[in-house]
Amino acid sequence: MQILNILSFYVSIIGIVVIVWGVLIVVIEFLRSEYIFLRKNHKQNNDKKNVRCRLGSYILLGLEFMIAGDIMHTVLNPSKDSLIVLGSIVAIRTVISYFLNKELKADS
Repeated sequence: MQILNILSFYVSIIGIVVIVWGVLIVVIEFLRSEYIFLRKNHKQNNDKKNVRCRLGSYILLGLEFMIAGDIMHTVLNPSKDSLIVLGSIVAIRTVISYFLNKELKADS
């Protein structure tokens, strides 16, 4: 039981790491893209859409890991309060995921 609690904690941490990693990658890509854009004096920069899509995909993946960790934690430690908190968190993250996914599909 203790191992599963630790596992649920690390699954949530993996979600955070995925989001932070994605932000770092996307910031580097964005800065590189802007540098090239400014050096070549182009009239428009279309790389922002690609960078935005990549960030959205990292956020979605991270949110999925975090939801999985929350579900594991609640299954292992069920209580009325934890179920209410889990339901709220899952609802909020699901709405965010839905709209991010919808926006990503519209951009591609």
